[in-house]
Amino acid sequence: MAKVFSCRLVLAPQLASSWYFHRRLTSTTERSPATPVASSAYSRYVLGVLFLVYVFNFIDRQILSILIDPIKEELGVSDSAMGFLTGFAFAIFYAVAGIPIARLADRGVRRSIIAVGLTVWSVMTALCGLAGNFLQLAAARIGVGVGEAACSPPAHSLISDYFPPERRATAISIYNSGIAIGVLVGYVAGGWIAQYFGWRAAFFVVGLPGVLVALLVRFTIREPRRGQMDGPGVDTGTDTLGDVARFLLARKSFVCFAIAGGMSSFSAYGFGTWLPPFLGRVHGMQSGEIGSWLGLISGIGGFIGMILGGWVTDRLARYDKRWYMWVPAISLALYYPFVLLFLLLDNVRIGMLLYLPGIIFASFYLGPVIAITHAMVKVRMRAVASAILLFSLNLIGMGLGPQIVGVMTDLLTPAYGVEAIRYSLLFTASSKMVSIALFLLAARWLLQDLKAKDEPAAA
Repeated sequence: MAKVFSCRLVLAPQLASSWYFHRRLTSTTERSPATPVASSAYSRYVLGVLFLVYVFNFIDRQILSILIDPIKEELGVSDSAMGFLTGFAFAIFYAVAGIPIARLADRGVRRSIIAVGLTVWSVMTALCGLAGNFLQLAAARIGVGVGEAACSPPAHSLISDYFPPERRATAISIYNSGIAIGVLVGYVAGGWIAQYFGWRAAFFVVGLPGVLVALLVRFTIREPRRGQMDGPGVDTGTDTLGDVARFLLARKSFVCFAIAGGMSSFSAYGFGTWLPPFLGRVHGMQSGEIGSWLGLISGIGGFIGMILGGWVTDRLARYDKRWYMWVPAISLALYYPFVLLFLLLDNVRIGMLLYLPGIIFASFYLGPVIAITHAMVKVRMRAVASAILLFSLNLIGMGLGPQIVGVMTDLLTPAYGVEAIRYSLLFTASSKMVSIALFLLAARWLLQDLKAKDEPAAA
């Protein structure tokens, strides 16, 4: 029975991608729509629906972190194993699947790709609650990762076709603020459901409603004309995956800020995954209380930071495009002292309140980085460019962050006991210093790299 269950978990996303994606999503009847430039109200509606999709994306992604200790206890595994489950088991498949799916999104119907992906990851999240052992749970998480790979690259591309360049950082930041709300709901719902009904029930409750949102995406979002917000004469010709990769890797600024984003994500995912165990083990908090505190602080702080980061950057960039790099660097420098105080103070309530401004500053970078990536490439490169950027952010951040914290905690536990996780998180926070240096370095080449897409030799 276990083998059948595992087989179904692994095959589900593959069947969805191979059959539906290639038969339906590239159909000529939907691939060349004549949709006119959308009204401002409809553009905001599309952004609102995509925001809701991203909320569910992060609810289903984040729910596991609040459940680490009860799952660990029931399945009898180590922190290193749970780091793998929350990190590489998800991130590798998420990052790798994201590139071919994004390639499809640059040629096919983006709203349908998102709808299929949302259905897959929602069902696979619910199936996590049926897992009878570690391998089955890992297989279900792999399915979640493959499904979620169909979310952001197509969504970023849609947003760039519904909002003009001077408003994109703000629009993409609003979309990205779905992360904060998803984290809030995942922490709060997961914490209290697990405390009263068990960790399996938490997966069922947060997973299945996503299927209804998938229907909303499929039947209410219109596929826009590519490049409709970029002015007349925009190049919408098709580029291969190799073309896009070579183009981006030849831009020194992109390489720097992609790695900078990855190092910042390394800290963010390490913290997001292991803060609930830190608060439970070191400060003796219960899962419901942890979920409420972390949910409100991470949700409110992240939402404010992502919206504010995009809004501030869009306005400063009118005077100098290098603010797309300077704003992330400055905000991460402001983040660091707050997170140190949070980790080192024994008074957890004061520490949590100090963590709030830290979360705000840590959330500034994502919208500007995605917006400037889209400004750097041709219209038909956007989804793949987002996938390549997210490959760096997620493989470094989502893959390594939770894994390294888990391994370090196992190694330090014999010497430091429950305090081991505090030192692991202190190490993880230091990666923000690398991000700051790389963002500042990227600013040196940004202006010349932004001109490259219009040069025939570099196209």
